[in-house]
Amino acid sequence: MAVAETQLYAKVFNKHRSKSTSVLLEPLLAKGFPAHIAQKALAATGQKTIGDAAKWLHSHCNDPSLDDPIPQEYALYLCPTGRLHNHLQDFWKESKRQCGKNRAHEIFPHITLCDFFTCEDQKVELLYDTLKRVGDSFSQCFPPSISLSLHSSTSYLGFFIGDSHANILKEFALAFSSEASALADCHVKPCLKQLHLTLAHKFYPHHQKTLEQLAKYINPGETCQWVAALYSRDMRFVHYQTLRALFQYKPQNIDELMINIGDFIYVDPTQQSDVSEGWVIGTSHRTGCRGFLPENYTERANESDTWVKHREYVFVTASRFFTQTENEPNANLNGEVHNPSMSRSVTNVLSLQNTTLRRGVLVMRHGERVDQVFGKSWLQQCLTEDGKYCRADLNFPSTLPKRKDNMKHFEYDPPLSCCGIFQSRLIGEALLDQEVTVSYVYSSPALRCVQTAQHILQGLKLDQKVKIRVEPGLFEWTKWEASRVIPNFMTVTELVEASYKIDTTYRGNFPLSSLVPSESYEEYVSRSSEVIKQIITACPSKGKGVILIVGHGSSLASFTRPLIGLPARDSSDFAQVVRKVPSLGMCFCEELKGENKWQMVNPPVKTLTHGANAAFNWRNGIVED
Repeated sequence: MAVAETQLYAKVFNKHRSKSTSVLLEPLLAKGFPAHIAQKALAATGQKTIGDAAKWLHSHCNDPSLDDPIPQEYALYLCPTGRLHNHLQDFWKESKRQCGKNRAHEIFPHITLCDFFTCEDQKVELLYDTLKRVGDSFSQCFPPSISLSLHSSTSYLGFFIGDSHANILKEFALAFSSEASALADCHVKPCLKQLHLTLAHKFYPHHQKTLEQLAKYINPGETCQWVAALYSRDMRFVHYQTLRALFQYKPQNIDELMINIGDFIYVDPTQQSDVSEGWVIGTSHRTGCRGFLPENYTERANESDTWVKHREYVFVTASRFFTQTENEPNANLNGEVHNPSMSRSVTNVLSLQNTTLRRGVLVMRHGERVDQVFGKSWLQQCLTEDGKYCRADLNFPSTLPKRKDNMKHFEYDPPLSCCGIFQSRLIGEALLDQEVTVSYVYSSPALRCVQTAQHILQGLKLDQKVKIRVEPGLFEWTKWEASRVIPNFMTVTELVEASYKIDTTYRGNFPLSSLVPSESYEEYVSRSSEVIKQIITACPSKGKGVILIVGHGSSLASFTRPLIGLPARDSSDFAQVVRKVPSLGMCFCEELKGENKWQMVNPPVKTLTHGANAAFNWRNGIVED
C-alpha cells in the first residue's frame, strides 16, 4: 500500500467522532445542572453523548459524593486488535479455566505507555487533543509490527518488547506525557522501563509449566493493528474488590443497597469484619450509593470492568488492510473467538494433563446451619415449657438426634437446617451425575459437618458403602468459638445410635482432648497442615477415588494450601477469605502422577447459589394495616 494511502486511512480512522465538551456541556447546563456536576458526568461517561451523561446524572441523584471535587484517573494503553488479540483472548480464557484466575485476568491485553494520573474534569478534552496530535506525529514511524519475545519466571509470564520498537513507543509516551502535562496541568508519567505485554502474573508456581505451554500457541507475529487508548477509572476505589450482581436485590431495610443484574459493586475488604455472615457492604458503581447486600447475589468481576474508554488513536499500517485468509480466526461481535488450530492444541494439553492425574481431595464447608438462619437463640424458639423440642419453622429440623447429656449443648453444636440438608443432598446428587467416585469421607466432629457428609453420601447413593471418619483435627479455628470452650460434641456411639454411618474403627489423628480453646493462629495452621498430611498418608495412593473432607469455612484454605505447597495466609487476611466461603463452598485438588505434587483445579460440580427467604406473617399487610 502506498504511503499516501496509508496516511489517508489514518486520517479517517482517527477523526474525532464525538462532539466537543462544550457542545455536550451546554444542553446539560440548560437542563439546570451545575457546571461542575455536568462536567463530572461527562468525564465519568467518556464524554461521548449527552444521553450517556444525562443517564449517569439521573442514576447518581442520591450519590452522597456527587458534589465532591474528585477527578477521574486516566491511563494510556497500547492495545492489540486483530488476530493477535484473538489469540491473547484464547489464552486468557484457557489459562483461567486450567489454572484459575491470576492478576493478569483483571485487565485486558495491553502495553502500558502512561500509568494512571489525575486530570480535572474540565480539562479532559485537552488529553484527547494531545492524543490526536501526538498520534499523528508518530503515525509514519510507528512499526508495522512490534517485536515480542516470551519471558517467563515463577510469578510472571509475558512478552517483552524488542529494544528498537520499545524506543519508539517510549518516545511516543514521553511526547504524550510532556504535552498533556503542560496543556492539562496534570502530572503524567511515561513508562520508560522494560515495556511488556503481560500474559499471567502472581500465579501459583506449579502452574508455570501449564501457562508456558499454553503461551506457545500464541504467534506474536500475527497480524495486529495497535491502538493507543485513553482509559479512566474512579480513583476512590482503586484498592477495592469489584463485584458483579447476578440477581436483582430490592432493599428490605434502610441500610441495604438496591442492585440490578449486571451492576458493579465496589467492596473494601478491610471494612467487612463486622458485617453479618453472608453480607457485604459496598458502593454501587451505577448509583454511587452505599449499603449492605447479600454476597451470594454477586460474583467477582475484573478490575477493568468498570473502566471507561475515552478516546483512541489507531496506528494504521499496510498490514492492517490484508484480506482475511482461511486460516484467520473467526471473531464475533462480543470479542470471543473460535480458532480451530488453537482449540486443537489446547485440547491436546488437556488430554495430556488428564492422563497424569490420580487421587483427588475435595474440601467442603458444611451446609446451612440452623443458627445461621434463626440466630444463636434458635433452641429457645423450639423448646416447650416442659423442655421438649417443637419445630417453630419449616426450616428447623423436624427432630433433633438423641444425646445423653443436656439438649442445650446443641446451642454450641447446632444441626443443619432443612435447607442445609437439601443443599447437602443436592451436592451429592450432582457428584453422582458427574460420576465422581468418593472412596473416603472425613468429617469434623461438629454435628453440622457429620450431617452434611451423611446427606452427601445419600445423594451419591454411597451411604451403605462408605462410612464417615470423624476427625477432631478437622474442627475449625477454636478462637472463633463464641463459648470460648470446645463444644460438647456428640460421641461416636451417639452418632451411630442416631443412624449416622460412622466408621467406628477409625481413631482420629487428633483426639478431642488435644483441641485447645482460643488457640493461636499459628497453632491452628500447624494442626491443619498436620491433619491433612495424616489423611493423605492414610488413604492408599494406588486408589484413584476422591477423598471428601467436610469441614468449615476455614477448612478450604487451611487444608488445601499446604497440600499444594503454599504458605498459610496472614492472619489478617484469613478472616476476610473465610467469611466469603458460602455453605457447601468447595475446593478441589488433584495429585500429579509420579511427581508427588498436588494442584488445585475446578471442582467437579457447579456452585450452589440461592437467595434469602425472610419469615412471613400473613397478618401483616394482608389482614391488618
